Amino acid sequence: MDLNIIPKEPGVYLMKDKKGEVLYVGKAKDLKVRVKQYFVPGRDGRLMVPFLTSQIEAIETIVTFSEKEALLLENTLIKRYRPKYNVLLKDDKTFISLSVNHRHTWPLIKLTRYKGKPKGDALHFGPYTSAFAARQTLDLMNRVFQLRQCSDRELHSRSRPCLLYAIKRCLAPCVGKCSKETYEQEVKRAIQFLKGHDKEVIEQLKKEREEASNQMEYEKAGALHQTILQIQHVTGSQQSIIRTKGKDCDVFALYHEGKHHIIAELIFREGRLIGADHFKFVEIASTDQEIWETFLVQHYQEKTPLPPEILLPLELQQKKALEEILSIKIVYPQKGEKQALVRLAHKNAKALFSQELSREELLLDLQETCGLDRCPVRIECFDTSNISGTDLVACMVGFTDGKRDKERTRLFKVKGIDKPDDYGALKEVLTRHYTKAKEKDELPDLTLIDGGKGQLNVALDVFQALEIASVDVISLAKEEGRHDKGLHFEKIFTPHKKDPIFLSPRSSTLFILQQIRDEAHRVAITYHRKRRTKRIIQTELEGIPGIGPKKRTLLLKHFGSVKQLKKATLQELQELKGLNQKDIESIEKFQQDSR
Repeated sequence: MDLNIIPKEPGVYLMKDKKGEVLYVGKAKDLKVRVKQYFVPGRDGRLMVPFLTSQIEAIETIVTFSEKEALLLENTLIKRYRPKYNVLLKDDKTFISLSVNHRHTWPLIKLTRYKGKPKGDALHFGPYTSAFAARQTLDLMNRVFQLRQCSDRELHSRSRPCLLYAIKRCLAPCVGKCSKETYEQEVKRAIQFLKGHDKEVIEQLKKEREEASNQMEYEKAGALHQTILQIQHVTGSQQSIIRTKGKDCDVFALYHEGKHHIIAELIFREGRLIGADHFKFVEIASTDQEIWETFLVQHYQEKTPLPPEILLPLELQQKKALEEILSIKIVYPQKGEKQALVRLAHKNAKALFSQELSREELLLDLQETCGLDRCPVRIECFDTSNISGTDLVACMVGFTDGKRDKERTRLFKVKGIDKPDDYGALKEVLTRHYTKAKEKDELPDLTLIDGGKGQLNVALDVFQALEIASVDVISLAKEEGRHDKGLHFEKIFTPHKKDPIFLSPRSSTLFILQQIRDEAHRVAITYHRKRRTKRIIQTELEGIPGIGPKKRTLLLKHFGSVKQLKKATLQELQELKGLNQKDIESIEKFQQDSR
């Protein structure tokens, strides 16, 4: 495979394995320069590139006249060959919109599901990628606006109004209960509302209410007033929905850890957030730039209607070519409301990543990365806490299938150690816990220690002494800040290996280990503060003559704190069972001395 014969022209390259199957399709302004980058050691830090290059047996190139043509050809070839390491969207995605057949004599609002371009001569509002969100909006419209909900057949066959007319959910055009002008006015309001112009709708209704009242049409004025209240209630309860300045746009963000990627999309139409979608990809060898370029071409090339602009979290090198291909303005916002929308999309992408990424995949990645003997379904993490050597405590938090198992939390008061000794405290706690766990046959798959090589060796010594060989043990420690970059990295120490494992900040393995370690640290600190506060309070009450441990506990339980005890009246002390007159006198003196 001679890379020197690759042309220095714009075009597309196809990387193939020994069977001739296409592994990856890419595009480039300069094919020779781009392809060579894959084979320069350390040049490309993407996780999947080493896996890709190790399988390549041949590289085929297709030269094009321009980068724009390369973009289009890449999209065609990806759909044709469906390469393993490329971004590929499914072609069977359907969309849902709310449609108004406004040219009908008696229009109605209904849900419409479609692929690609919606059919029919109707007004479409959407698309809603969630059927639930679309149904919620339709229900809202049916409650606020009194348009018919029946089919055309029912409309023409009715001889008397249905129940919806009786409960003021329909104007009953089927039996002539309203004029054509009245119904058309209601249709216009509904369309305005769907476009996000609810303030204008309310202002118009208020004018009509005032006119009806002036003409002493009080029943009509009352009905208009109820409609206004309904719209205000609905829009008021939806103020948390972010609004843009009335412009249609789609907002995107990308979040990834290790080989897992997720793109989140927020859909704004007529100033309202009407829906959201997300797209998952695993084991792709594309850069962020390439991901966006490939994704956008696939996502929008055959999709209608198109928004006038899309917001992205980075500036694309092929922006101009993409805008020409898709007929969409691509914006990389630097400030203001649009940047806030991109940040919101990123929050959604991160949240979706946590929800969507298979916990099993995370655990298998952890097993592979750390060289564990078994899949870490049950994990236990230990952390110790002390301040200046006082109130030494430790905790163990349990995780099952990657999720916190609160029932397995254990809190320890370190025994037999009165000075700062992290190693000694860890050894004492591990020995106590795993002696019992071995007897009850409740051993985990993995024990995670917060600390470095020293803490790991302590844990290994305990397991050897207890003759426990069925549990993997590792430790996680922060590296000191590097002076050249000012960054902090995490180190994983594993048994029988001198050097630690350094993980990328995006690593899914690091993500789950940090989550477990940080939770153990939080629990340990909370428990230490509680013990320290209790000791300080107990010490303060020890100065009261005649008040022993039982009575101190009684006082704290009754009054809640030393502060409240100092404020207690003579009557409150006399009413507390368990105190004699001498005790009350001692407490009163304690109160006086504290003032």
